[in-house]
Amino acid sequence: MAGMDVAAAEVAHAELLTALAGRPLVVVDRYSTALRTGYTGPMPVEALRPALGIGCYAAWDPALPGMVVAAEEQTGSRSVAGRRGWLRRVRHEAARHLVKLDRPPVIATCHTGAQLQELAGPGGTVAAIEAGVRATIEARHLFDDLLRAAGVPAVARIRCVPAERLPGLAELRRAVGTERVVVQAGDGYGGRGTVIVSGEEDMSRAARLLGPYRVAAYVDGWPCAVTALSVPNLTGGVGVYVDRPAHETTGVAELGLGPLCSAGHDWSRPWPLPAAALLIECAERIAVWAWRRYGVAGLFSLRGLLTPDERVYLSAVRWRCDDSTEVSAVNQQAVGVPPFLPAHLVVMLGGRVSWLPDPQDFNQVSLLRATERGGPFSVRVRLRGDTPLRVAAGQGSGVYRLDRADRPRWVRRAAHPAEALADLGEFLLAGLPATDVVCHPGADLVTIEAVTDGATQPFHGPAGASPFTRRVAAAVEALLVPA
Repeated sequence: MAGMDVAAAEVAHAELLTALAGRPLVVVDRYSTALRTGYTGPMPVEALRPALGIGCYAAWDPALPGMVVAAEEQTGSRSVAGRRGWLRRVRHEAARHLVKLDRPPVIATCHTGAQLQELAGPGGTVAAIEAGVRATIEARHLFDDLLRAAGVPAVARIRCVPAERLPGLAELRRAVGTERVVVQAGDGYGGRGTVIVSGEEDMSRAARLLGPYRVAAYVDGWPCAVTALSVPNLTGGVGVYVDRPAHETTGVAELGLGPLCSAGHDWSRPWPLPAAALLIECAERIAVWAWRRYGVAGLFSLRGLLTPDERVYLSAVRWRCDDSTEVSAVNQQAVGVPPFLPAHLVVMLGGRVSWLPDPQDFNQVSLLRATERGGPFSVRVRLRGDTPLRVAAGQGSGVYRLDRADRPRWVRRAAHPAEALADLGEFLLAGLPATDVVCHPGADLVTIEAVTDGATQPFHGPAGASPFTRRVAAAVEALLVPA
């Protein structure tokens, strides 16, 4: 499979251009460099480089779209409110740039909505599934019904009950059979909409969620995720391509990173074969069900928990490109296949995808690689505490290495995780703010990305940073001064 890289990338480029049909590609994402793993690094698909990037955070060379509209360049700041409301802030400037394009755009984004449709304008296309279908698929209170309808094996399902209103804690415990229970509502994007209830003091937080609810038994496990792509085939069904699964971290502040908190994805940690095989099988079943039930295809992610006794339980599905898609593309490139992203866009535009290998062969490679050490990882770093900070040193996003005093030293410009070799002490700082940007508590600060052959571990547990991650985080902290 690894020998088909150049030819496959050329075909992916040509078929994406055909699907775009001369329309400019515009990315609307928190990161204006979204899709960068596809148009930088090995086997770049240049057609993925957007004509216009609209986002919250600025872009950097060599990941620059043709033009960029970034909220932080207007506000000079990063904050939680800015992260959640950036699209409203940039829509007028974005509209001015969009009218300069010679044709109505194709907008690549996580999911559609009224704002994006308005931004696309007359004749524009938002390359995402319909919002109502996505909301139904992702609805937490319907998740167990989805798993049953898709034929997901019972061993992968957590005991749970739906509820229109929340009863008392004792009744919840009886319903699911555990002392700790998990209350979820909405689509749970970004971890919001989930409350772990250990006692009565947690019930008030759970009650503030807007129902209907999914009440599930608490499972002690390492959060995990797998990215999958379904592509319509010539026989009326879909071929399903499943990436190697990742371990996730929970994003709690107790990672020992000083004023920083973190979350991330790690594809370098080996999986037990039965658990990885079950997760891949579940993704295949859900993709086939979604195609038959709603006629939807494209990229999605399946979330779950890997327990200490090596069992896997499913917890959520997200039918969208999410924050792990960028770095997970390294896995596809590592086996000689262009990233899932161009195929996803072609599928969204109703085009033909012919460059992918046989799905069973691809998934078998994913399974075998899941049991081996080594691969990419990403660590998203956010600012905590109560003091606004800014970057006072450094040369912006790119590959760095720690010196003997554990200070970050610039190595080279880069935008692709595979350009940073963690086993040689390298790491990519992606999305680092400019020195004049004030970062408020809770703001996204940077994403640390790299690949390892297995000698470097980013995390020791779902809430435990490794010495490597602690050292890099301390080096990032050394770049900051009070604002």
